[in-house]
Amino acid sequence: MDNTYNGIMNVYKERGFTSHDVVAKLRGICRMKKIGHTGTLDPEAVGVLPVCLGSGTKLCGMLTDWDKEYFATLRLGITTDTQDMTGRVLSTCGEEGLNRLTEDKVREAIMGFLGTYSQVPPMYSALKVDGRKLYELARAGKEVERKPREVQIKEIEVCAVELPAVKMRVVCSKGTYIRTLCHDIGMRLGCGGVMESLVRSRVGMFGIDSALKLEELQRLKDENRISDVIITPDAVFGRNRAVTVSEKWRRLAENGNCLYTAQLEEPMRFGDGEQVRVYGGKRFYGIYEYRGDEDALKPVRMFLS
Repeated sequence: MDNTYNGIMNVYKERGFTSHDVVAKLRGICRMKKIGHTGTLDPEAVGVLPVCLGSGTKLCGMLTDWDKEYFATLRLGITTDTQDMTGRVLSTCGEEGLNRLTEDKVREAIMGFLGTYSQVPPMYSALKVDGRKLYELARAGKEVERKPREVQIKEIEVCAVELPAVKMRVVCSKGTYIRTLCHDIGMRLGCGGVMESLVRSRVGMFGIDSALKLEELQRLKDENRISDVIITPDAVFGRNRAVTVSEKWRRLAENGNCLYTAQLEEPMRFGDGEQVRVYGGKRFYGIYEYRGDEDALKPVRMFLS
């Protein structure tokens, strides 16, 4: 493996692939090892999976923190051990229980989750307890106590109610399990619920319309055009102002030293705590933060490969 690409690729994860499967296949397509994904997506789910390459892997943690948008189908009247349709059925409420539901009750219950709520992670998840992934324990027939975590449902929209199915759009913070949200809605309604399908339509600035399937990426690689769809790391920080280091001081910056306004090609004023993109000519060095008490720009994250 001898190629080096640096940046982020917006991949469309297809059904049946794990996030790790996608990374493994991209290592083969791009012929490089330094590739990482930005947060797992269930094998049965589809949609946006930003993948970082080369120096872009320094963005993995940051992209994981971004808000995510999903389109999910909730099926009421059933619970499973995986909280989706792939699991073992634990309970059903029957037609009588479903007949008690009304569209208004369903909408009210769903909208009640808007904002911050305490969510218990599912056993079938990649979270670790005492060094072991929860799904490994679950497959061994073990269930352990999980601490609830605060997650934020920033937007929730009921798109269609066709009982027992409900289609909804959710924008949420990192760490939110849509499977568990479906389960919790079902429990609040008293009938149980599971996630029937899931599409991740956005992760931060990356939308599903520009996401590419693995076969498309392989074709672009064969045509020597894969660089065309790799987004450079600095594009992620497009809202931050850009500054350029004077040629005389570029070596200093490349070694990760602080910078002073006099060392920039065009000295300017900064707000305390302001983060800026720093370049040496056309080369992106990294993100620096201005410290007013020292009147200096300090490196926050360097992206020199």
